[in-house]
Amino acid sequence: MILSPKSLEKLRLLINEETEYRSGPQLVQFFNNLGFKDAYGQGFPSRWVYTDEKLKNINGSPELDRCIREVLAPVNFIGEVDKLDAHIAGFNKFVTFDKWKVVREGAEISFKKLEKIEIEEPPRETEATSEDEFLTREFTNVSVSRIGLESTVSEILDQRIREIEKCFSSGAHLSVILMAGSTLEGVLLGLAFAHPKHFNSANASPKDVSGKVRQFQHWKLSSFIDVAHELRLVQHDTQKFSHTLRDFRNYIHPFQQMASGFTPRQHTAKLCLQVLRAAIHEISENISQIRR
Repeated sequence: MILSPKSLEKLRLLINEETEYRSGPQLVQFFNNLGFKDAYGQGFPSRWVYTDEKLKNINGSPELDRCIREVLAPVNFIGEVDKLDAHIAGFNKFVTFDKWKVVREGAEISFKKLEKIEIEEPPRETEATSEDEFLTREFTNVSVSRIGLESTVSEILDQRIREIEKCFSSGAHLSVILMAGSTLEGVLLGLAFAHPKHFNSANASPKDVSGKVRQFQHWKLSSFIDVAHELRLVQHDTQKFSHTLRDFRNYIHPFQQMASGFTPRQHTAKLCLQVLRAAIHEISENISQIRR
C-alpha cells in the first residue's frame, strides 16, 4: 500500500496523539516492533519528525500495512469499539484518495482496494426538523471524553452529565435546564481552547469594535453555538435547539423567570437534555475535521 503525504500525516496523528498519546520511547518501541532498531536518547528529534521519517521509510512496504493494523488493533479498544470505528472512518476519508479503504470485521483489520474515490457526502440539513423529531433521536455512550478535551475537564463535564440525568429522573426540571446550558458552554469553551485557530478564524466569531476577535472568556454561548455549526461540528437542528436551550438557561436569574412567568416543565427539561446529548454526540463524530 502506497499512501499520499496527506494520508501519512493523518496516520502520524493517529499514532502520536489520537488513538493514544505515545511518548518518544513509546514511539521507538512501536516502530522497532515493525523492524527498526532505534534507541531513544539525547538528540532524539521531535515525535512528529521521527514518526514522519519512519512512515516515509515504510510507505509502500508490508510494514506500512502492519503499522496500520497495529495502531487500529481492536484489542486496544476493548469496550470502546465505537471509538475505534470513528478512527477508521476518519482515516478512510484520507486514504480513499489513494483508492484504499480500511475495513474492520470483528477483530480483524483488512484493506480494500477501490476502483474509484469514494467520498461520503454529509446528509443535507433541513430547516423542517421539528421539536418532536429532534426528541426521537437516540444516543448511546454520550461522553465528553470522546471529544478529546483535557482529561480533568472531561471528567468534570461527564460528572455533570450524570448529575443532570439524575435531576431529570427525579423531576428537578429547572436544575436540568440550568446545568445543561452551563455544561454545553463548558464543552464548547473547552473545544475553543483546544482548537483556537479554527474558532478564532470562523466568520461567526464575536469581534470587538476594532474588528479583533474577542478572547474566549468573553464569548457568549450563542457565539460558541454558531461557530460550532460553522465548523460542521454540530448539525443545523442541534444548532437551532441549542439556542432554545440558551434562552431557557437565562432563567437562572429569578427575577427574569418571575417577569416572564416561566414555569419549567418535564418537556422543556427533556428538550434541554436532548440538546446536550446531541451536541456531544455530533462533536465526537465530527471532531476529526478540525484535527487535521
